[in-house]
This record gives sequence, C-alpha cells and structure tokens, in this order.
Amino acid sequence: MRLAVLKERRPAETRVAATPETVKKFIGLGCSVAVEAGAGLASGIPDADYAAAGAEVAADPAAALQGANIVLKIRAPLAAGEGEVDELALIPRGALLLGQLQADEKAAAAYAQAGIDAGAMELLPRITRAQSMDILSSQANLAGYRAVIEAAGAFDRGFPMLMTAAGTISAANVFVMGAGVAGLQAIATARRLGGRVSATDVRPAAKEEIKSLGATYVGYESEESKQAQTAGGYAKQLSAEFYAEQAKVVAAHIAKQDIVVTTALVQGRKAPQLVTEAMVQSMKPGSVIVDIAADAGGNVALTKPGEMVVTENGVKILGWHNWPGRISGASSSLFARNLLTLLTTFWDKEAKAPKLPAEDEIVRGVMLTRGGAVVHPSFQAAKAA
Repeated sequence: MRLAVLKERRPAETRVAATPETVKKFIGLGCSVAVEAGAGLASGIPDADYAAAGAEVAADPAAALQGANIVLKIRAPLAAGEGEVDELALIPRGALLLGQLQADEKAAAAYAQAGIDAGAMELLPRITRAQSMDILSSQANLAGYRAVIEAAGAFDRGFPMLMTAAGTISAANVFVMGAGVAGLQAIATARRLGGRVSATDVRPAAKEEIKSLGATYVGYESEESKQAQTAGGYAKQLSAEFYAEQAKVVAAHIAKQDIVVTTALVQGRKAPQLVTEAMVQSMKPGSVIVDIAADAGGNVALTKPGEMVVTENGVKILGWHNWPGRISGASSSLFARNLLTLLTTFWDKEAKAPKLPAEDEIVRGVMLTRGGAVVHPSFQAAKAA
C-alpha cells in the first residue's frame, strides 16, 4: 500500500498533509510513504526529517504518485489549466484521495471520471465519533488564536492594562463576532493577553459559552435566534430583519472597541456581512479588525481578501487568505493527525489497507466518489464516468 503526500501549489497554502510523526505511523500500518520534495518546507519540516521517519523523498509529483493507492492533500489537486502541474491527471485510477477538497458538482464529476475515490474531509459529520478527524475544528481553533496574535501585532498599544511610573495604559477592548471554534479560541487568547473581551453569536448556546470564558455577551435575541443552529452545530442563515436588529446592537458596541475579530461562517454559503462601512468609520484611529472569514467573502464590508487595508479614518483591516496557514507548523500537525485518525479508524490490519464501509455515517458523509461514480447525496446531480 503506497501512500503519497504532495507539495501544495495553490496560492497562500503553506501547510502539508503529513508530518514525520504521521509518516512513522503509516509505515507502522504497513504502508510505504512517498513525500514530494519540499512538501513540508513552508511548515518548517525539511525533507531530511521525512527521510529520517522512513519516507521516500520523491523528486516531483509524478514520482510521488507513481503507483500510489492513497493520496493525502490539504487542498484539492490542481487540474488541467489550473497550474503548471496537472496533479489530477497524475493520480492513479482507483486511488483514495483525502483532503479539504471544497468540491462542487463539476469537481465531483471530474473525480469520478478520473476513477479517483475522493473524500472531502470538510464534509465530515459533526458527531462525537468523528471529533478527532474534524479538520474544520482543528484548523479553526488555530485560526482564532492566530487572528488575535496578529491583531496584537498590528495594534499600536498593548492588550493588558499596563501600570508604569509614567502612568497607566488601559486594557484593549476586544470584540469577537462569532463564537464557534475559532471565536472561542479568539476569546480565550485575547483574555490571556489581558484584553477586556466581549463577544456575540446568533446561536443561543453560544451565550453561555462566551460567559464561561470570562467574556461579556453582546447581542440581539428573538424567537428566530432560538432556531439559529443546525443539528450539526453550525449557524443558520437568518432573515434580513434579524440581521438588521443585530446590526443596531453591534453598531453601538463596535464604536467603542479597539480590536474586532470576525469569525462568522455559514456552511456552504458566502460569509454574512456583520460589519458595515459605517461601523468601520465609527471606530477610533489605530483600531484593528481581523476578518477570519475573508476567504468566504468576508464579514466586513471593506475587507479585501489577501490584503491589509488601512481606512481613511485609520482603522486597519486584516483580511489575509488562509488563516490556519499563517501558523502552518501547528496547523499541519493537526491536519495530518486528523487524516491519520480517519484512516486508522477504518484500517484493515490483515489487508494493510483502508476498508471504508459505505453504510458508515462517517464514510457516507466524507466520500464524494467511489468506483467511478458520484456517491455523495449533495452531488448526485453530477454525472458519473
């Protein structure tokens, strides 16, 4: 059983889908492992570390993928016309591909036509048994941490209250919008740095979670907000009327803040706009907004994905791409463990190969294609090969 790990080639992607730690464990399962040269460099892992763990360091993607049965990626493989290397064409028919594929019907059909058994890890069901495989949670946790660290770096004062012989500097007012995994980590990190933290979220369960971390809850509550959470724990898209009322509450609060961190994502949709241009204009010069949702369109009206914007009134808006990738060593480590856990959960020790029962809830949730056909219910309209 040959397992291949490719270097990521998409813009702003610095992570890698396996680490020397997980390579050793795959070899222990009976796999041979090939890692493309340079795959881990952006995450601080030199080729020598993979070689020391027992992996073959392959010169290029074609060499890594030669005879591969399992392919691990962070992002979807490049197809023809997407980059200098057509990674998709190099993956052997029948191989199992795992990663954060962000597939649509066209991509699912392409995997089926190529004969690739593709598993999109972001579609993992949110059940207890799958928590240790959940890439969205592991990566969001680090994104929330990194967002606050970068806010602190961009802010022209300190987070904690500082008492000196020359006088006192007040603690920074930090407002976190969205209290999912990223938001809760942002709250905890801002508190550890000494900030005065408040937070908001449309989901009713989030109020107590915010308070449990020592932050103040801010928000508009209504009958609609009581139904604002899916069975899987995600925020639902709510009505325009609800968002208008929420915006009134937020607008008054945001004008007093030094740091704002926005984290709101709605699964499968463009990120909701939470911070209007008028709200940004109400903030003090030197304030910082960090938009973790920039890749999904952004929560802030003035966000420019991939850039830092400084507004006319002196507010910095950080809208960098790929927030987990800005802490690539840690995020690669967790992503790699998520993939390892999925495979070991379904590993057939005698066959020394993964056995993925179609009836299993996790397998059913993750697998897009199998045996040349699209099998995921969300992509059934895509035509099989």
